[in-house]
Amino acid sequence: MIAAFILPLLLQSTESPVPEWNCDDPQVQQEMNWCAGRDFDVADERLNAQWKETAAVMKARDADFAKYGSESDTREGFFESLLEAQRGWLRYRDAHCRAEGYTARGGSLEPLLLYSCKARLTRMRTDELKELVDVPG
Repeated sequence: MIAAFILPLLLQSTESPVPEWNCDDPQVQQEMNWCAGRDFDVADERLNAQWKETAAVMKARDADFAKYGSESDTREGFFESLLEAQRGWLRYRDAHCRAEGYTARGGSLEPLLLYSCKARLTRMRTDELKELVDVPG
């Protein structure tokens, strides 16, 4: 339970709170938890960078559609659809990973399960956002 309160404080720093910790070969649970949190932070940074690129492309597609599209098509735009999907995905990721973490609810393993899940799903979502950019508009 205490780990749930301490881990967010440890994750605020990019430097290991214990100099001997090594994410290439973590040895103790707190070290594993911290490394999983750092892994998620990196995945989240990449997601945010890809989000900016994908959002810009979708807005450009909206602008092109406004110029050349059909006036009878009143459906949501590219960006509006992307934003709705991203908000839903964030809710899904957080709830799904919380449920995964609950398999060790209250235990020292819970943060590792939570952050590992969030990193994994975040990397997958980053790939999905990149695919949207790579598809011709």
